[in-house]
Amino acid sequence: MIPQETVNLILDTARIEDVIGDFVTLKRRGGSYVACCPFHSEKTPSFYVTPSKGIYKCFGCGKAGSAVGFIMEYEHLSYVEALRYLAKKYGIEIVEEDLTPEVLAARQRNESLMLVSEFAGKFFKEQLNTKEGHSIGYAYFRSRGLEDETIEKYGLGWAPKGHKAFTEAARKEGYKDEYLFETGLCAQREDGSLYDRFSDRVMFPIHSVSGRVIAFGGRTLVTDKSVAKYVNSKESEIYVKSRSLYGIYFAKSEISKQDKVYLVEGYLDVLSMHQIGITNTVASSGTSLTVEQIRLMKRFTDNVTIMYDGDSAGIHAALRGIDMVLKEGMNVKIVLLPDGDDPDSFSRKHTLDQVQQFIASHEQDFIGFKTDLLLGDAGDDPLKKANIINEIADTISVIPDMVKRSVYVDSCAAKFKIESDILFARIRSTREKALIEEKAEADRARNRERYEPARPESPSETPQPQVVAATPTTLSLMETDHILGASEKELLTFILQDGTSPLQFPSDSPFYREDETTSVAEFIDNSLDGVPFANEIYRKVYDAYFILYDEGEEQDHIIKKLLDDPDRTIAFVVAELSVEKYNLSVKDFSRSLTTRASWLVSYVPRAILVYQDKQKQVEQNEILRQLAKASPDEQAELLRRLSDVTAKKLKINQILGREKEN
Repeated sequence: MIPQETVNLILDTARIEDVIGDFVTLKRRGGSYVACCPFHSEKTPSFYVTPSKGIYKCFGCGKAGSAVGFIMEYEHLSYVEALRYLAKKYGIEIVEEDLTPEVLAARQRNESLMLVSEFAGKFFKEQLNTKEGHSIGYAYFRSRGLEDETIEKYGLGWAPKGHKAFTEAARKEGYKDEYLFETGLCAQREDGSLYDRFSDRVMFPIHSVSGRVIAFGGRTLVTDKSVAKYVNSKESEIYVKSRSLYGIYFAKSEISKQDKVYLVEGYLDVLSMHQIGITNTVASSGTSLTVEQIRLMKRFTDNVTIMYDGDSAGIHAALRGIDMVLKEGMNVKIVLLPDGDDPDSFSRKHTLDQVQQFIASHEQDFIGFKTDLLLGDAGDDPLKKANIINEIADTISVIPDMVKRSVYVDSCAAKFKIESDILFARIRSTREKALIEEKAEADRARNRERYEPARPESPSETPQPQVVAATPTTLSLMETDHILGASEKELLTFILQDGTSPLQFPSDSPFYREDETTSVAEFIDNSLDGVPFANEIYRKVYDAYFILYDEGEEQDHIIKKLLDDPDRTIAFVVAELSVEKYNLSVKDFSRSLTTRASWLVSYVPRAILVYQDKQKQVEQNEILRQLAKASPDEQAELLRRLSDVTAKKLKINQILGREKEN
């Protein structure tokens, strides 16, 4: 755990223009700096860095935050990892506190495994320059169309013959046998002696998201079928195959920038695609696609295009992947290459423009893909056609977002010329069955736990939110959010820009209190009367603000801490609402003609009234919904409540000047 004093020192030391200047070219413009945004493609700079506030913001894509937030966003690091990055940049020593001997030992062990893997990466890379490595390994890479720059960038290498070169070199450098074995770089004979696991193979290092070498894939070049074509590192504390993607470190920035990832199958597929310029490409690297790999991609984008071979195996792999990707809430498209081609061979035979054009013209959503694939076999058989429709409906059913499900239902209904209600009925039935099965599996798991010892949770396992079917209650919350959201955003903007500023009402104001002053934040909070915001994100920011406000923090300090919040949703909203655009709107112009204090006295109470008006609208809608289902006895009371709410809403609108009194 990093001591808070050290955290504060890191945050205070880091200069945002200095940090961001390591990644983009900043040009001064007044008291700020501008650049083309590193998070999306643009020709006209819309990315602003304001040193006085310690904030960056792109007015194009909306990305915003502080120095630590930028590192988290750009390098895709956790909050703690970003702090460590900045500490290293500024030479700040981090002395951990509250660490048990067990935790320290585990960290040291993990770091030792990492260091061994990184040493191996350097060793195999250097071996490529030996006479043996150059004549066999380097020659192979060049024969596959890989350029020197690619070979160097991705750390490709050569494992020499003999099963002893690496072991001897590692021992000579002082690496312990324990770690050589645990990383899977060495194997163990029956007598306990170690030997090289990788021998006479070209080597593909596998990197973690942060860029450290964690494993290897080794390919033999001999034609003996008794020799495995690929040998991969065994799983260890630093490498779990199902949670790793080949190329993710080199692809992550472009995936975020393009908001899209191409998923291919092998190492050379990734390398060839990257080499021609399609660097937002990753591979499942010798394993069937897993849920953990999908969630890793989802950290950077919601859009994945599966780009597999056009043969039978590629088609079946694509079919399997579709449901898995959709179930995790991602959007999926499929591109099948011509039979006989894979992404490696196809990209080597074509230019970047040709590959991009092929993808653009052959990308299909899963409905089109499955229809084209299956309809040819169905012919005019109505039962086979019905089975295809049911299969597509079952795929739609796994999508957690009900709006997306509805859109795909409309698309499928139009394609097959059937009523959408029929598809909805099938989907509803399929989802109900799935929920029943999930519940049964949960019950079985609980029963197993009674008789089996608990399995320690892996530190890298992140609990995933449960997807639940929409209910009338959640729909009501969505509707409420829609009505109140704009007003809540306005109130939150006042709080984030002027929260600690005093509201000095004139003596003729209904809000005037003799010998009593209030701040903007307190006035809004008191006016809400304990009713939380309907919008979940705004509510989180509101609560986070008042925790710091109640501790007596100054406004600038509150905003700075919120911008550094580990919850990047909070940081994004705070940056979005606390930073004003530079161009003046009509409201901005009118504001400039008066003092900020006078403007707040006028507009904050008005914003409260608008919010209260929206609340009354929500109440009206709820009463009307209840009236539609109420019995005659209940209707009288509901009508009385409706009349009361309507009268209060009318009064609010009269104050706002929207309605005239009778």
